[in-house]
Amino acid sequence: MRNAVLAAVLATAGFSTAAYSQDMTVGVSWSNFQEERWKTDEKAIKDALEAAGAKYVSADAQSSSAKQLSDIESLIAQGVNALIILGQDTEAVVPAVGAAADEGIPVVAYDRLIEDPRAFYLTFDNVEVGRMQAAEVFKAAPKGNYVMIKGSPTDPNADFLRGGQQEVLQKAIDAGDIKIVGEAYTEGWLPANAQKNMEQILTQNNNEVDAVVASNDGTAGGAVAALTAQGMQGIPVSGQDADHAALNRVALGTQTVSIWKDSRELGKAAAEIALALAGGKAPAEIPNAIKFTTPGGKEMDAILLTPVPVTKDNLATVVDAGWITKDALCQGVQNGPAPCN
Repeated sequence: MRNAVLAAVLATAGFSTAAYSQDMTVGVSWSNFQEERWKTDEKAIKDALEAAGAKYVSADAQSSSAKQLSDIESLIAQGVNALIILGQDTEAVVPAVGAAADEGIPVVAYDRLIEDPRAFYLTFDNVEVGRMQAAEVFKAAPKGNYVMIKGSPTDPNADFLRGGQQEVLQKAIDAGDIKIVGEAYTEGWLPANAQKNMEQILTQNNNEVDAVVASNDGTAGGAVAALTAQGMQGIPVSGQDADHAALNRVALGTQTVSIWKDSRELGKAAAEIALALAGGKAPAEIPNAIKFTTPGGKEMDAILLTPVPVTKDNLATVVDAGWITKDALCQGVQNGPAPCN
């Protein structure tokens, strides 16, 4: 279904862009490049724009919300026809959306919600990602002490994920089968911060922890490092993004699941939608767009793609899709799950 939705988006958006995209420039404001996946997203955006004859310019905010505002001002001054924004602080970036709108420049809020109806919201279904993370960890540990390692407090996705996780775990919590013994946001999604949080929670609980619901692969890596230092590697841990290191951890057995959001698809869709909007298509006219109600009660046009959980049982999926090589997936694995057996 995910591929069908994307194909419809690209077919319709791309159909009308070829004639005018030759003279277009799309600006991308990145929050940072700390995560492996953003390089994959960037390549997909650049490839799609190049295929359409459009130009790509970008700026890296280097995890600074103030720099991101300055970056976006600079991109607007360069005369971009559309903006794709991965918000560092999605509240702080709202004025930049207004500045773009004042210049008639459409904005795609990329992967992270920016609560402004003038932006088009493109992401994967993050509540569903949270549900998938918790469901896979719960399969492996239906009882015990749980730790919740959340994302950045400035990223709405952190709470979307946490809400989905809670939906899955609530019944077991109410029954007393699961107890949440530690919970922490991870500033900047930084693995080092996640590791520090995990270390503190382990100390507070005398290492009596049975499972970790971590909200992405970077935070999962930090949690696994803290667990490994205590000889506790192998307890259930979740993540998302299908980072190569995380998929290798799944093959090794130190991470239970990584939710795969194929950022090649997301990046291509963002480029095509940005060109369509710049060419005059109304946000509501983008194929398969839905009305999304934000936590603040605002209604936005949006597309939410469907994620895929990757566990030891379907690791071949990411190899078959060309997301990772078998050698990278299976590095250091002996007698592991297919295709590493």
